[in-house]
Amino acid sequence: MTDIHNKKTRSENMRAVKTSNTLIEKRVSQLLNDLDLEFHTQDKSLNGKPDFVIKKYNAIIFTHGCFWHRHNCYLFKIPQTRTEFWSKKINDNQQRDHQDISLLTQQGWKILVIWGCALKGKYKLTDLFLKERIEEWLCSHNHNAEIDIKGLRKF
Repeated sequence: MTDIHNKKTRSENMRAVKTSNTLIEKRVSQLLNDLDLEFHTQDKSLNGKPDFVIKKYNAIIFTHGCFWHRHNCYLFKIPQTRTEFWSKKINDNQQRDHQDISLLTQQGWKILVIWGCALKGKYKLTDLFLKERIEEWLCSHNHNAEIDIKGLRKF
C-alpha cells in the first residue's frame, strides 16, 4: 500500500506532531494542579526527560501516546505504509522507555506511565477517577505503575 500523501506533505504532517505540551500532558497538568501537587515539567537533567517530576514524593509521571510507545489498546495500529520503518521506530521508542525507566528506578524514583487512551478517546477515564488513581499511586509503596483504560496496575 502506498502513502496517500506525497513526501513533502507527509514530512510537514510529521513535523507538526508535538513532543511537549501535548493535549494529554495538559490534561495531566490540570489533574496535578487540582490535587495541589507541586511539579516540574520536561526535566532534561533526568533520563527520558520526564513529563512530570513530583520531588516531594520522588515520583515521575510519563504521559505516553499509545501509537508512539506501542500500547496494547484500541488506539494502536501499525501504519500499512512503510510498516518496517514504523515498526523499527516504535520498537526503538519502547527500548528507550524501558532503559529510562530502569535507570530512574535504580536512582530511587517511582514511575507512573499514564497512557493516552486513559486521557482521550471514547474510553477515556474521568478526571475524578484519574485523580484518585494518581493519589493512590503516590501514597502506595508500589514503585512503578501504569494507568490505562483498565485503571491502575503495577508493572
